[in-house]
Amino acid sequence: MSAFFNYKNTSKIINFGSLKNNTTTMSDALKHECGIALIRLKKPLEYYKEKYGSAFYGVNKMYLMMEKQHNRGQDGAGFASIKLDTNPGERYISRVRSIAQQPIQDIFAQINQRINEELIEHPEYQNDVSLQKKHIPYIGELLLGHVRYGTFGKNSVESVHPFLRQNNWMHRNLIVAGNFNMTNVNQLFDGLIKLGQHPKEKADTITIMEKIGHFLDDAVAKIYKKLKKEGYNKSECSPLIAERLNIAKILRKAAKNWDGGYAMAGLLGHGDSFVLRDPSGIRPAYFYEDEEIVVVASERPVIQTVFNVKFEDVQELDPGHAIITKKSGEVFIEQIIEPLERKACSFERIYFSRGSDAEIYQERKNLGKLLMPKVLEAIDNDTKNTVFSYIPNTAETSFFGMIETVEEHLNEQKTKAILDGGGKLSAERVTEILSERPRIEKIAIKDVKLRTFITEDSSRDDLVAHVYDVTYGVIKPTDNLVIIDDSIVRGTTLKKSIIKMMDRLNPKQIVVVSSAPQIRYPDCYGIDMANLESLIAFRAMLELLKERNKYHLIEETYQKCKAQLALKDKEVENFVKDLYNEFTADEISNKIAQLISDDSVKAKVKTIFQPIESLHKACPKNLGDWYFTGNYPTPGGNRVVNRAFVNFYEGNKERAY
Repeated sequence: MSAFFNYKNTSKIINFGSLKNNTTTMSDALKHECGIALIRLKKPLEYYKEKYGSAFYGVNKMYLMMEKQHNRGQDGAGFASIKLDTNPGERYISRVRSIAQQPIQDIFAQINQRINEELIEHPEYQNDVSLQKKHIPYIGELLLGHVRYGTFGKNSVESVHPFLRQNNWMHRNLIVAGNFNMTNVNQLFDGLIKLGQHPKEKADTITIMEKIGHFLDDAVAKIYKKLKKEGYNKSECSPLIAERLNIAKILRKAAKNWDGGYAMAGLLGHGDSFVLRDPSGIRPAYFYEDEEIVVVASERPVIQTVFNVKFEDVQELDPGHAIITKKSGEVFIEQIIEPLERKACSFERIYFSRGSDAEIYQERKNLGKLLMPKVLEAIDNDTKNTVFSYIPNTAETSFFGMIETVEEHLNEQKTKAILDGGGKLSAERVTEILSERPRIEKIAIKDVKLRTFITEDSSRDDLVAHVYDVTYGVIKPTDNLVIIDDSIVRGTTLKKSIIKMMDRLNPKQIVVVSSAPQIRYPDCYGIDMANLESLIAFRAMLELLKERNKYHLIEETYQKCKAQLALKDKEVENFVKDLYNEFTADEISNKIAQLISDDSVKAKVKTIFQPIESLHKACPKNLGDWYFTGNYPTPGGNRVVNRAFVNFYEGNKERAY
């Protein structure tokens, strides 16, 4: 029997362990990328019962895959399954969604309860897999899971994937879930209207599903018409439609005008499935296949861990390609859209993805290592009077890389000191030289019991300032305190909490180090960074313009951006870049340091950001850097940043996408 479904003692309803999300940035939490998981069982359910002890093998694995991707979403979660080869009148699609505080656990608690109820009421199901499949919901050969971090709209269960498009024709039932944002949803919505549809809302998920659904309906109708001409009766047509449906062709038509970053998963009612990745490779997708299973997920280590397979066995889905599994079990990969220059999201490597991936772990260490020259310069190479630490947990790996480089620096200094002694140093002095180590301390500990539930600003600010506990007694007034973070986005928590908390320790200097470059531009492909004015780098640039009597450039840029809104996508340029180009990266960093501190802070505050060149060196396969550089991989990105600037100038709080 499965370890997590308790069939025999149904008084013990499932209690899933909590996998807490500890990925809050020092500055402010970013909205995460969503996560997808697709499983196709290639053998009959009896096979998994015989080999693994349970016909619920697929559901078990889906639970694990979703929990392993919990880092990608906490606003909601959803699960859908399809049973193959059911008889008319039998339920073959099941779906459950949740926006509970622990949505993944809530979903599988509901599934478990329903299964246990069926098994208690019908003991004859216990050892008969065919009866389990026929009568118990949620089990099936095709399963789709989704964990959601909402980037737009209220967090209602209606916003949670998977989405379902229902039809009495089995082939026209469509289930869709994805990790994506589209920049041109208005254009896509208008396209549906031109096709004669009446979409129920202007949301990118609904729009995308209806676009696929339109061409699916069209394909089914054409195949049916052709089969009738070939002499088949209506009932004979159904299995033949399943065989002849060309999923790749449907996707090519549907995705023709999509502009955005996406990993889109879909199930068809009769048993076909697909996962399609955007042509720039912005959003990640990995897959594994053997004689028992096809599995796709947003992260490689999820597949490695859950199915106990090697790194090299898990493949990355190429940009613009789809992995398609037919009802027959045939699996193939097809190019759907002409691939563009690969611009895989670098924030996936810095922040979102699980650090247990072999490549990501090394990349995050390299991010820390590559920052050290600037850190050593900031502390005048005085490692003896410097304490190194990190906040939050996602910066821990970069911290390890940084410390390795400090150790290498110290080893060079030790070697030089001993050689300069010319063999005349005492044993005590040599021991003293060799014993010097980097001073590593855990300076801040987040108090998870505190919740900033008061919304009134003055009261809330006082609560925010106490969310972290600080370690006293390890910092001297002559010390530098170096704190590394994965990214600095808005700077609010830094200003209101972290800097003041660190200042209580009375260091000489506080050096805040970001393993990511300055975040200067909105992201329109998944991360919830929609407003320019919320970004600390943008506010620093504005302050510099004021100080240097260049604020008139704001009006000029506004006029340029506004004029761009009427142009075709391919003609649109990013004019916000010109404002940043007025200053060096160091000038903006120094201004950020001023903005995150105030007169009450006694220590000198400095900020250090990862150079763009070092980011690319550390993450050579993920060169998507538009939030840092403004170099958007699709035309829609330039339109979004210009619209965001217009919104800022006009005081419009609407989102730019």
